[in-house]
Amino acid sequence: MSKKTEKKKKNKEDISRKKDTSKNSKKNKQDSPTIEELLAIEKDKNLRLFAEFENFRKRTAREKLDLFSTANKDIMSILLPILDNFERSIKANNYSDEDGPVLIYKQLKSELEKKGLEEIENPIGKTLDTDFHEATANIPAQSKKEKGKIIDVIEKGYLLGGKILRYAKVVIGN
Repeated sequence: MSKKTEKKKKNKEDISRKKDTSKNSKKNKQDSPTIEELLAIEKDKNLRLFAEFENFRKRTAREKLDLFSTANKDIMSILLPILDNFERSIKANNYSDEDGPVLIYKQLKSELEKKGLEEIENPIGKTLDTDFHEATANIPAQSKKEKGKIIDVIEKGYLLGGKILRYAKVVIGN
């Protein structure tokens, strides 16, 4: 295309735009909102902004708590095998309650409980609950009452803040 035809096209487009804007301005003058409507719109915007900020504040507070709990989770999961080894050592050596390893074990366990660590209650004799237990073996049951029940606990389970930190590893009777 030549430059003259391009200029003519642009001029036609500009003229049509001006007509459209003049039509719109006439419509806007007739349909313009009143001051009360504008005030209501601004109130609504303000209310929504405030609600959004409140939701943001609550969400960040929740995320902060979750961050602390996950930091504890890592440390606690590292310390659980140490607790297990303490228990095994105490059983194997028949320590009394006044011996050093027992005192250290009790102190460590009480400090961890203060931080939210809970031992899952002894499940022997109960039915398998996959929310808290992990079946690692099946052995023949000695009686019909033991069928489908937990016979032995291989490894204790723990909760941290009401959530499972480690499942109890159990043996089930068949």
